[in-house]
Order: sequence, then structure tokens, then C-alpha cells
Amino acid sequence: MATPNPEFLRFTGHESFTQRLVLSTLTGRPIHISQIRSSSPTHPGLAPHEISFLRLLDSITNGSSVQISYTGTTLTYIPGLITGSVTTGLGATGDVVKCALPETCRRGVSWFLLPLSILAPFSKAPVNVRFEGEGVITSATETGDISVDSVRTAILPLYEQFSILGAKLELRVLQRSCAGPGGKGGGGVVELKFGSQVRLPKTLHMNRSPGRVKRIRGVAYCTGVSASNNARMIHAARGVLNPLVADVHVAAQYDQAPLVSSHDKTNPSGKKRTGVGFGLSLIAESNADGVIYSADVAAPSQGGVTPEDIGKKCAFQLLECISQGGCVTRIGAPTVLTLMAMGSEDVGRVRLGRDVVGTEEIISLGRDLKKFGASSWGIRDAEDDGTGDIIVSVKGIGVGNVGRKVA
Repeated sequence: MATPNPEFLRFTGHESFTQRLVLSTLTGRPIHISQIRSSSPTHPGLAPHEISFLRLLDSITNGSSVQISYTGTTLTYIPGLITGSVTTGLGATGDVVKCALPETCRRGVSWFLLPLSILAPFSKAPVNVRFEGEGVITSATETGDISVDSVRTAILPLYEQFSILGAKLELRVLQRSCAGPGGKGGGGVVELKFGSQVRLPKTLHMNRSPGRVKRIRGVAYCTGVSASNNARMIHAARGVLNPLVADVHVAAQYDQAPLVSSHDKTNPSGKKRTGVGFGLSLIAESNADGVIYSADVAAPSQGGVTPEDIGKKCAFQLLECISQGGCVTRIGAPTVLTLMAMGSEDVGRVRLGRDVVGTEEIISLGRDLKKFGASSWGIRDAEDDGTGDIIVSVKGIGVGNVGRKVA
């Protein structure tokens, strides 16, 4: 039962927006966020993609309360129970929650998928969410979001380390799209099915050596442009990677640019093509179990970049990611560290590169976890070699899935 006057955890600014909402939902601690872009003269308050994420939270939870100030610069969030895709009210588990993103959205759909995947294991019922609308961007974006392919091949496999069955996780791309004009909108369609719910994530021990890269896989994609762009990106990437690794295979995916409304008042039924572009997603698998490195590059929305440049840039980005070391990359570390903190009251260990631990995202995550009641991290140098990697020890706080029935 909720208390009449709950004690709010107070934050400022729009940084780590989804991270704080996820931690609030998992721990049941209400939050108050103020000064959200309050200094912006043109676009103060919550952005369209942040409003869409609040609506998504409301769709997969029961009892959540969101209050937004008139200017949109202050947010109050009281979390509810994570129910999953139960929209009929009859307890059905096959429902699909549809999340429509507006055409003004500048963030890739992975910005929504990553926090949703953290909440899904703690849901009462399976999570089945379909992202559609004129704002769905499936490629990597200039705002720093990874593509759907990297989420599927580099992030979701990490859940198997926590005994969250990968066979019940499915991420389907029904319509690909790159960022539209000005980096806004895309028109893609993506569906996430997360059917593995657990009481507590398994304690993780990934403090071993990351091993050596044994193979490289990837996906080259293009929408609304010549399919030869895929071959040109793959050829340029293989020119960099083949001398280093013999087993390199990159698949090619071509889609027509999605049709969206033209918003022409003289022709209400008019359609236009958007989301034209191309990109490349690469992963490198190590001979150590569960160690995956990834890289993701897409052509900018304004154009002016050749497929050869994209292929080489992605290949060099992958090599840079491998050189950072550790068993988890920068994009996967927040997911792993959050699940470790929510797990059973035992100490788990993960090996991270020094450059990964020192990023602003990881430092902010550590501070937020402590504010939500988690233990401080233990940090020490890896002693087995001279790589400079760091062993991060995390003690779980036992935030279990209160909605799941005991087997």
C-alpha cells in the first residue's frame, strides 16, 4: 500500500532520464526531477522521446503515477507494479503493447529498448511491445544510439549470463529505417518479445580473461538506396578486418524506405518516403564465453558520406572497442551492472576496461544506484596480466520480481 506522503528522491537535469526511471520502478522509490532543460530558450522541458518513454512505462505497469509541471521542466514519478503486456485486464499474456513514436523523435528505438529490456525480467507477465509510427529509427543515430542489430546481437545475449533464457527473447525488425531529414523520424517497425521472467537474476562472475577474438559477424543495411551500398560497406570493412581475423561474415539487408504521411492539407491521404540511408553493425566474439565487442556506424541524415567511409569507420571502431579490453563493452556495462545490483544479496564480479569504468555514464550509474539504496562498488586492478583492466565487485540488494508466482 502506498504511503500518503512518500519520500521522493530528488534529481536535476535530463541526463540519465531513463536510467533513473528504471531504477525507480525496480526499487519502488518515487522520484522528483526538476530543472529539465530549464535554461533552454527554445525547447525547455521534456522532449518528445521522453514523453513517449513515460507513456511506455505507463503501458507496462499498473498503479504508476506521473505528474508533469505546466512548463514540462519538473517531473514527479511514483512507480507501480511491472505487469508486462497485459492490456485486456483479464490476465492474458499474448497482448501486444503498441508504442507509437512521434515524427519529431530524434532518438533511435534502442534508446527505448535498452531500459525496457532491464524491466522485462521483473515483469509479472511476458513483455511484448511493438514500436511503430513516424518516429521509429532502427539504425544507429548521430545522438549516440546504437542500432537494433547491435541490441539483438550484443546486448540481449548478455542476459543469458543471469540465467535469463535467451530462447525466450526475440527482437524482430519488421520495417527498417534510418534517420529522416534533420535526424528526426524514420517510420520503422520493431517488435520486442521478452518471455523470460525470473525471481532474482543469477549472481554474475565474469572476472576472467576476455580471451582472444575468434570470429566477426555483422549486418550491413540500407533503406531506400541502392543495394550495392551494402557490398561496398562490407568490402571496405573486410579490407581492414580480414588481415586480423580469418572468420569474418557480414550479412546484407535491403529494405524499401518506409511510407509515412506527407501531412499535406490539400492531399490528406498523401504519402512520402522517409528514413533513407545505410549503415553497418559489427560484433566480435571472443573464445571466452559471453564476451562480445560491438561497433555501429550509420550515414548521417544530411548525406555526404560514401559507403566505403562507413565500412572503414565501423571496422576501426570495432578494433578500438576490442582494445579497451574487459568482458563487457561500454554499451553493455550499464545493463550488466544494473542487473548485478538488483540480484541476490551476494557479491558478483565483472571485468571492465579502464576506459569503460571512467566514462560519464558508468560513474553516473554508480552514483544513482547508491542513491536508490544499492551498495557501493568495489574496484581493484586485474592481477592476471598487464592489460590495465579493472574488476568491479557489486553486491546485490535482492530486488526480486514481486509479481512472479513462486514455482
